[in-house]
Amino acid sequence: MTDTLTEGAPPPSPLPATRKVWLKDILDCLKAGWRDFRTAPQFGLFFSAVYVLGGFGMLWLSAGHVTWVLATSLGFPLAAPFAAVGLYEVSRRLEAGLPLSWSAVLGVVWQERTRQIPWMGAIIVIYFLFWTFLAHMLFAVFMGLSTMTNISSSYEVFLTPNGLTMIAVELGVGAVLAFLLFAMTLTSLPLLLEKEVDFISAMLLSIRVVSENLPVMLVWAVIIAVLSLVALVPWFLGLMIVLPILGHATWHLYRRALEHPE
Repeated sequence: MTDTLTEGAPPPSPLPATRKVWLKDILDCLKAGWRDFRTAPQFGLFFSAVYVLGGFGMLWLSAGHVTWVLATSLGFPLAAPFAAVGLYEVSRRLEAGLPLSWSAVLGVVWQERTRQIPWMGAIIVIYFLFWTFLAHMLFAVFMGLSTMTNISSSYEVFLTPNGLTMIAVELGVGAVLAFLLFAMTLTSLPLLLEKEVDFISAMLLSIRVVSENLPVMLVWAVIIAVLSLVALVPWFLGLMIVLPILGHATWHLYRRALEHPE
């Protein structure tokens, strides 16, 4: 990929081969992600601020405006790939020794709107809508015959056998769906930034990377989930640090997980 990314449409890139990834690679990638964030913190803070401000906005709308919360939250799956691309581009430039500037990084993010990243955003939105529908369906299956209760002010209904079973099932199903989305996007997003590959091939290759390194990728998924959950506690402010580190680390994991042909 050229520095400016403004030349004519290049020919399709050959698909990389997969590599074996070890737990040491995960630790090394986290260290590299922290190094990239320290080197260019302004970019990480900028892209993570989108999530933090969005989280505050959703909290503000949540008081009696569930429909608005759902509509607003749909913007996150659409914006997330572009925010991730910004972090990947910063790591790519640091790795290649290219100059870092706002015009260069944001220019790449803007140009991605005409490539394959919007299709990934659409897939994530559909995925999000499916999970929302499934979560409501599971709630109706387990709690549909319960006495009508205002769950926003009374949580006792969740401590009943039906309520506890519903929570367990929703957590289990949510974990499976979240890991599948993780598998589809792990290497596909950085691959779509760097190479001329269609999004279907990129997702299938990403799934193959995860399946061939399943134990290590399970550890990486747990690390992402735990760090993200902890970062949510102090009013989303922890995301300002955690998200950039994870984003930069994902770029370095992508570079280790695939064999890139010239």
